[in-house]
Amino acid sequence: QVLLVESGGGAVEAGGSLRLSCAASGLRFDQYNLGWFRQVPGKEREAVSCVGWEGSTTYYADSVKGRFTISRNNAENTLYLQMTSLKPEDTAMYYCAAGLIVIPSSCTPVTGYNHLGQGTQVTVSS
Repeated sequence: QVLLVESGGGAVEAGGSLRLSCAASGLRFDQYNLGWFRQVPGKEREAVSCVGWEGSTTYYADSVKGRFTISRNNAENTLYLQMTSLKPEDTAMYYCAAGLIVIPSSCTPVTGYNHLGQGTQVTVSS
């Protein structure tokens, strides 16, 4: 059974930083492409950042480029998202996701990231 467990969310003021972590189990971690997605109530889930199984192919949504950094540690089965210069519009539930048949350089198809964690809430106040 694949299990993805996110942590590191919380409430911060605009301009602050958070580091999200995602601990994975039940899968061959180093074979999976991984990503961070976010969702706010009433809106579709959107891709924030993705990384290929090899760790070098990455994607960032335009809204987070230059502020967020994705990384993975295959030895520890962990995915990270370092978020800096946070803005109120970054407020959302953040989900860790894993998929095999996806294009990590574009985080597509979203449905291909078929293993999802339960999410961690990020709230940024102005």
